[in-house]
Amino acid sequence: VLPFWTSYVVRSYSWLLVLAQNGVINRALTGSGLFSEPLQLANTRLATVIGFVHFFVMLLTLTIFANLKQLSPSYRKAAADLGAGPVRTFLHVVLPLTFPGIMVGAFLTFVLCIGDYITPQILGGNNELLMPQLVMMQIGRRGDFPLASALSIILMAVVTIAYLACARWLKIERA
Repeated sequence: VLPFWTSYVVRSYSWLLVLAQNGVINRALTGSGLFSEPLQLANTRLATVIGFVHFFVMLLTLTIFANLKQLSPSYRKAAADLGAGPVRTFLHVVLPLTFPGIMVGAFLTFVLCIGDYITPQILGGNNELLMPQLVMMQIGRRGDFPLASALSIILMAVVTIAYLACARWLKIERA
Protein backbone atom coordinates (compact mmCIF):
# COMPACT_ATOMS: atom_id res chain seq x y z
CA VAL A 1 0.00 0.00 0.00
CA LEU A 2 2.99 2.31 0.56
CA PRO A 3 3.49 3.08 -3.17
CA PHE A 4 -0.02 4.60 -3.27
CA TRP A 5 1.17 7.29 -0.87
CA THR A 6 3.64 8.64 -3.41
CA SER A 7 2.77 10.62 -6.51
CA TYR A 8 1.92 8.68 -9.63
CA VAL A 9 4.31 10.81 -11.71
CA VAL A 10 7.12 10.29 -9.20
CA ARG A 11 6.61 6.52 -9.37
CA SER A 12 6.73 6.64 -13.17
CA TYR A 13 9.98 8.60 -13.20
CA SER A 14 11.39 6.27 -10.55
CA TRP A 15 10.79 3.31 -12.84
CA LEU A 16 12.39 5.25 -15.68
CA LEU A 17 15.51 5.70 -13.54
CA VAL A 18 15.56 2.01 -12.61
CA LEU A 19 15.19 0.91 -16.24
CA ALA A 20 17.57 3.50 -17.76
CA GLN A 21 20.78 2.65 -19.62
CA ASN A 22 22.80 3.24 -16.45
CA GLY A 23 19.96 2.29 -14.10
CA VAL A 24 19.95 -0.26 -11.31
CA ILE A 25 18.91 -3.21 -13.47
CA ASN A 26 21.46 -2.60 -16.22
CA ARG A 27 24.23 -2.02 -13.71
CA ALA A 28 23.40 -5.27 -11.97
CA LEU A 29 23.29 -7.20 -15.25
CA THR A 30 26.54 -5.78 -16.61
CA GLY A 31 28.23 -5.95 -13.20
CA SER A 32 27.40 -9.62 -12.83
CA GLY A 33 28.81 -10.37 -16.26
CA LEU A 34 25.53 -11.63 -17.73
CA PHE A 35 25.59 -8.91 -20.40
CA SER A 36 28.52 -6.96 -21.78
CA GLU A 37 26.40 -3.98 -22.84
CA PRO A 38 23.37 -2.40 -21.14
CA LEU A 39 19.95 -3.46 -22.39
CA GLN A 40 17.43 -1.01 -23.81
CA LEU A 41 14.72 -1.28 -21.14
CA ALA A 42 13.47 2.30 -20.84
CA ASN A 43 11.14 3.71 -23.50
CA THR A 44 9.90 0.27 -24.52
CA ARG A 45 6.71 -1.70 -24.30
CA LEU A 46 8.28 -3.75 -21.50
CA ALA A 47 8.77 -0.60 -19.43
CA THR A 48 5.13 0.37 -19.97
CA VAL A 49 3.94 -3.09 -18.94
CA ILE A 50 6.14 -3.03 -15.83
CA GLY A 51 4.66 0.33 -14.89
CA PHE A 52 1.10 -0.88 -15.43
CA VAL A 53 1.71 -3.98 -13.35
CA HIS A 54 3.35 -2.03 -10.54
CA PHE A 55 0.68 0.66 -10.42
CA PHE A 56 -2.51 -1.31 -10.96
CA VAL A 57 -1.96 -4.82 -9.59
CA MET A 58 -2.01 -3.34 -6.09
CA LEU A 59 -5.49 -1.98 -6.77
CA LEU A 60 -6.63 -5.37 -8.05
CA THR A 61 -5.05 -7.10 -5.05
CA LEU A 62 -6.75 -4.77 -2.59
CA THR A 63 -10.13 -5.35 -4.27
CA ILE A 64 -9.72 -9.12 -4.12
CA PHE A 65 -8.45 -8.95 -0.54
CA ALA A 66 -11.49 -6.91 0.54
CA ASN A 67 -13.73 -9.49 -1.10
CA LEU A 68 -11.92 -12.41 0.55
CA LYS A 69 -12.06 -10.66 3.92
CA GLN A 70 -15.87 -10.59 3.72
CA LEU A 71 -16.04 -14.34 3.12
CA SER A 72 -17.08 -16.16 6.26
CA PRO A 73 -14.59 -18.79 7.50
CA SER A 74 -17.54 -21.09 8.14
CA TYR A 75 -17.75 -21.85 4.41
CA ARG A 76 -14.23 -23.27 4.41
CA LYS A 77 -14.91 -25.18 7.62
CA ALA A 78 -18.10 -26.64 6.18
CA ALA A 79 -16.26 -27.71 3.03
CA ALA A 80 -13.56 -29.36 5.15
CA ASP A 81 -16.22 -31.12 7.24
CA LEU A 82 -17.74 -32.48 4.04
CA GLY A 83 -14.38 -33.92 3.00
CA ALA A 84 -13.10 -31.28 0.58
CA GLY A 85 -9.37 -30.61 0.55
CA PRO A 86 -7.84 -27.15 0.26
CA VAL A 87 -7.76 -27.16 -3.56
CA ARG A 88 -11.32 -28.40 -3.90
CA THR A 89 -12.49 -25.89 -1.27
CA PHE A 90 -10.84 -23.09 -3.19
CA LEU A 91 -12.19 -24.16 -6.59
CA HIS A 92 -15.73 -25.00 -5.53
CA VAL A 93 -16.40 -22.67 -2.59
CA VAL A 94 -14.03 -19.71 -2.31
CA LEU A 95 -13.58 -18.91 -6.01
CA PRO A 96 -17.29 -18.89 -6.93
CA LEU A 97 -18.14 -16.74 -3.92
CA THR A 98 -15.37 -14.22 -4.60
CA PHE A 99 -15.64 -14.20 -8.39
CA PRO A 100 -17.79 -11.04 -8.50
CA GLY A 101 -15.13 -9.14 -6.56
CA ILE A 102 -12.42 -10.48 -8.85
CA MET A 103 -14.40 -9.33 -11.90
CA VAL A 104 -15.02 -5.87 -10.42
CA GLY A 105 -11.32 -5.52 -9.60
CA ALA A 106 -10.34 -6.68 -13.08
CA PHE A 107 -12.78 -4.24 -14.69
CA LEU A 108 -11.55 -1.36 -12.54
CA THR A 109 -7.95 -2.20 -13.39
CA PHE A 110 -8.83 -2.44 -17.10
CA VAL A 111 -10.52 0.96 -17.09
CA LEU A 112 -7.58 2.61 -15.36
CA CYS A 113 -5.07 0.96 -17.71
CA ILE A 114 -6.93 1.77 -20.91
CA GLY A 115 -7.32 5.41 -19.94
CA ASP A 116 -3.85 5.94 -18.50
CA TYR A 117 -1.82 8.66 -20.13
CA ILE A 118 1.11 9.11 -17.76
CA THR A 119 2.64 5.61 -17.67
CA PRO A 120 2.97 5.08 -21.44
CA GLN A 121 4.07 8.67 -21.94
CA ILE A 122 6.89 8.52 -19.38
CA LEU A 123 7.94 4.87 -19.48
CA GLY A 124 7.17 4.15 -23.13
CA GLY A 125 8.50 7.47 -24.38
CA ASN A 126 7.17 8.27 -27.79
CA ASN A 127 7.82 4.72 -28.95
CA GLU A 128 4.66 3.22 -27.46
CA LEU A 129 1.43 4.94 -28.41
CA LEU A 130 -1.75 3.96 -26.66
CA MET A 131 -5.15 5.47 -27.29
CA PRO A 132 -4.86 8.38 -24.81
CA GLN A 133 -1.53 9.44 -26.36
CA LEU A 134 -3.05 9.21 -29.83
CA VAL A 135 -5.96 11.43 -28.78
CA MET A 136 -3.61 14.01 -27.25
CA MET A 137 -1.38 13.91 -30.33
CA GLN A 138 -4.36 14.66 -32.57
CA ILE A 139 -5.31 17.63 -30.38
CA GLY A 140 -1.87 19.00 -29.53
CA ARG A 141 0.20 18.51 -32.65
CA ARG A 142 -2.28 18.36 -35.48
CA GLY A 143 -5.29 20.23 -34.10
CA ASP A 144 -7.50 17.51 -35.55
CA PHE A 145 -10.42 17.71 -33.15
CA PRO A 146 -12.79 15.54 -35.21
CA LEU A 147 -10.33 12.63 -35.26
CA ALA A 148 -9.57 13.12 -31.56
CA SER A 149 -13.29 13.04 -30.83
CA ALA A 150 -13.76 9.88 -32.88
CA LEU A 151 -10.88 8.19 -31.09
CA SER A 152 -12.33 9.25 -27.72
CA ILE A 153 -15.69 7.78 -28.67
CA ILE A 154 -13.97 4.53 -29.65
CA LEU A 155 -12.23 4.51 -26.27
CA MET A 156 -15.55 5.10 -24.50
CA ALA A 157 -17.19 2.37 -26.58
CA VAL A 158 -14.49 -0.15 -25.60
CA VAL A 159 -14.99 0.68 -21.92
CA THR A 160 -18.78 0.50 -22.31
CA ILE A 161 -18.59 -2.89 -24.04
CA ALA A 162 -16.27 -4.17 -21.32
CA TYR A 163 -18.69 -2.91 -18.66
CA LEU A 164 -21.70 -4.48 -20.35
CA ALA A 165 -19.86 -7.78 -20.74
CA CYS A 166 -18.84 -7.69 -17.08
CA ALA A 167 -22.36 -6.76 -15.99
CA ARG A 168 -23.89 -9.50 -18.09
CA TRP A 169 -21.37 -12.05 -16.82
CA LEU A 170 -22.20 -11.07 -13.25
CA LYS A 171 -25.90 -10.70 -14.08
CA ILE A 172 -26.12 -7.25 -12.52
CA GLU A 173 -29.74 -6.13 -12.33
CA ARG A 174 -30.75 -2.60 -13.17
CA ALA A 175 -32.31 -0.78 -10.25
